[in-house]
Amino acid sequence: MIMIVAILVGLVPVVPAVIVFLRERDKAPTKATRDLVLGLNGFNAVLGLMAVGIAVVWLFSPTAASAAGNLQAGAAVDPYATLAAAISTGLACVGAGIAVASSGAAAVGAIAEKPESFGRALIFVGLAEGIAIYGLIIAFIILNR
Repeated sequence: MIMIVAILVGLVPVVPAVIVFLRERDKAPTKATRDLVLGLNGFNAVLGLMAVGIAVVWLFSPTAASAAGNLQAGAAVDPYATLAAAISTGLACVGAGIAVASSGAAAVGAIAEKPESFGRALIFVGLAEGIAIYGLIIAFIILNR
């Protein structure tokens, strides 16, 4: 349930860009497609910068340092497991963002020219999203060992 809510919250900012594209594609299809692609690439850049900011704050926060010290003193647990899980998820999400940016741009262009190719285009964009899921699975494996 939480995963579905997270996916829907992640897709909410994309909805206005798609609505504007659908309204403007009849007047100027190339301009509408270009604006949509630039908007989605900007959205991916903002998400990437937010992830980097959160990672820097987490890495240099005193609570993370003290928690790592407490874990190290109490048991033989790897203190960098959470960092490894965060890096695997973060890099997988950045890779998925890059893949979705290129495949999504191609999908939008294909749909603009041939609307019946929507299903196939959606599958290719979904395959690119799978990269992020693989990173999340690896993070769960790291944290549960």
